[in-house]
Amino acid sequence: MRYCSTRGEVCGWDFHDVLFSGFAPDGGMFMPESLPTLSSDTLRSWRNLSYPKLVVEVASLFIPSELIPRDDLDALVHAALSGFSVPEVVKMVRLRDGLSVLELFHGDTLAFKDLAMTCTVRFIDYFLHKEGRRATVVVGTSGDTGGSAIQSAKGLSGLDVMVIYPRGRITPVQEKHMITALEDNIHVFAADGCSDEIDQPLRRLFSDQDFVKTYGLMSLNSVNWSRVMVQLVHFIYAYLQLIDLDQVTDLQTSPELEVVVPTGGAGNIAAGYIVKQMGLPLRLVAMVNSNDIVHRTVTKGDFSMASKVLQTLAPAIDIQDPYNMERVFWLMLDKDGACVKKLMEEFQNSHRHTLPENHRKLLSQLLSTGTVNDDGILETMRRCWEENQYILCPHTAVAVWHHYNCPHKYGLLRCYIATASPAKFQSAIQKAGLTFDLPEKVQELDKLPSRYENLEKSLDWCKEWEDRLKEKIKVVASARSHSVSYYR
Repeated sequence: MRYCSTRGEVCGWDFHDVLFSGFAPDGGMFMPESLPTLSSDTLRSWRNLSYPKLVVEVASLFIPSELIPRDDLDALVHAALSGFSVPEVVKMVRLRDGLSVLELFHGDTLAFKDLAMTCTVRFIDYFLHKEGRRATVVVGTSGDTGGSAIQSAKGLSGLDVMVIYPRGRITPVQEKHMITALEDNIHVFAADGCSDEIDQPLRRLFSDQDFVKTYGLMSLNSVNWSRVMVQLVHFIYAYLQLIDLDQVTDLQTSPELEVVVPTGGAGNIAAGYIVKQMGLPLRLVAMVNSNDIVHRTVTKGDFSMASKVLQTLAPAIDIQDPYNMERVFWLMLDKDGACVKKLMEEFQNSHRHTLPENHRKLLSQLLSTGTVNDDGILETMRRCWEENQYILCPHTAVAVWHHYNCPHKYGLLRCYIATASPAKFQSAIQKAGLTFDLPEKVQELDKLPSRYENLEKSLDWCKEWEDRLKEKIKVVASARSHSVSYYR
């Protein structure tokens, strides 16, 4: 298995090299040069596997055994997923009128990102120990990614984690999962800006290849292929849970499963499309909040950022730069790297691009979308409670709105991705007129001390933030080279 960039100028990389990279050197995102094909026989052989075993099977399609032997891969995945709060790691909840919700939020930070993040960090730690070296992870977050990276990596001897989050634009629980981690390898910045603004200095940082190589920088956003790779399993697991495989002789004639995904950076929806390309019969629906760039792109061809990111009740998907759409475009355009490069560079330079109508039609054939405002989120949360006594987080409500507002085609099975626990979004629950008892682990966060640094806005804030981050990386690296603690 070899990997290439979506922009066509990099190819032939192996999983190890891709794992330790953020964006490709040409600015693109890494993807497998070819995708394995799933068969009905393969799915039948997987249907009774536990979730960790299924992760191992899928990951082994993309990680050659000469890089991580099968026994090591099995041990790494099981260790990564051993701390989840339900024995099955994830949970399919079947509610009234065919409403099936796949709960992916039973990890330490109560968000779906724990699933892929814990595995990815274990892969990184495995290679670092094997090679006797260190790395520095730099993560911009819209809420959940940063906390998940921190909780997965805190205390690891070979890895420093630097997280930048948008102050005032995430929930208190999301913030506390980050700022209460006082381990010496954790460094947190609170930025006066939105998550898309945070991405700008990070792109500049990673484009400085000499700096990246000197300090061993890497990303744990869903830019990292390993994150997307593990997320492929969500879709396969849902299919195995909801489709009767005894009635399936050929995937080309198998019943479709519609999977509805709350969408921000588009990592999950990109994973779904990759699985669809591997042969699984899926219908994909990307649901967004009032930050509706994915919806506008699919329905109008308007791949353009709005003038500002709106703050909504679903803050983890308050994003106007759905960067994983680059992977979707690349597959959609038959891996035409030059075309993707032109498209994405125009978008990054001007924040605007209009898809040609033939490209828009292609996109609309592979992906449906919808957009939900805050009133729709609250209405969905209330209705789901009234009908099922089941509380949705606001992000999951963005997806489940589709259940209540889009006609259900007879015989079509649907699955809604639950990306976070309602425990993280008490304000939204209260606005919906509902109550939810906080888990004890969440209540304890209020009692913990915190540590973070501020990144304040200025006339030249993007360059200043980049410089601040570089200086921090240098100083931390100096401390590590002298084998001393950074936070004395």
